[in-house]
Amino acid sequence: MKILSSTGGIAQTNCFVIADESARQAVLFDAPDHTVAPLLDEVARQGWDLIGLWLTHGHFDHLADHAIVKERFPQAKILIHQLDEHKLKNPVSKLFRLPFEIPPGHADQLLNDGDHLTLGTMPVEVIHTPGHSPGHVCYNFPQQKILVGGDLIIAGAIGRTDFPDCDENAMEKSLQRILQLPDDTTLLPGHGEISTLEHERATNPYLR
Repeated sequence: MKILSSTGGIAQTNCFVIADESARQAVLFDAPDHTVAPLLDEVARQGWDLIGLWLTHGHFDHLADHAIVKERFPQAKILIHQLDEHKLKNPVSKLFRLPFEIPPGHADQLLNDGDHLTLGTMPVEVIHTPGHSPGHVCYNFPQQKILVGGDLIIAGAIGRTDFPDCDENAMEKSLQRILQLPDDTTLLPGHGEISTLEHERATNPYLR
């Protein structure tokens, strides 16, 4: 297993490539604006098959470069939870005036809680974690103890719940659910530094 990361775009958003080197397969998690190119270059250099762009949710800063991914790797399937699909189809921010346009996207597969995916030989569990967005999901690699967490827990904080479709009660339930995972799970967040659930439980004031 190899993990690559890139941070950038208007909201300084993280995206990650996770690869099963033995199977020569990789997935890109989230696609912030002006950020994915270095990761796609490395995927191509390594000769990996990019099988998917797996989105944690539909906010613009997590899907803006979806068309670039599809242009470079047409076979990569875009996955998003069904409750956030409309944000991919009509990626217009109602809260922020963006200095760029995001073309409409099409999901190749709609996700539900408990879906089981595979990256190479690695099983991946989809955990529906609404609150920050109705269709927010985390991708859990139980064998490797890796969690792609999006904007649920973001290294010392949690995702915002003051947007129109946020839900504070749902966020609290999602946080409690994720905290049932092993403490030594590595957290790959949508913003900020890579952390662990143990560290966040001990230091994150929003989890106390």
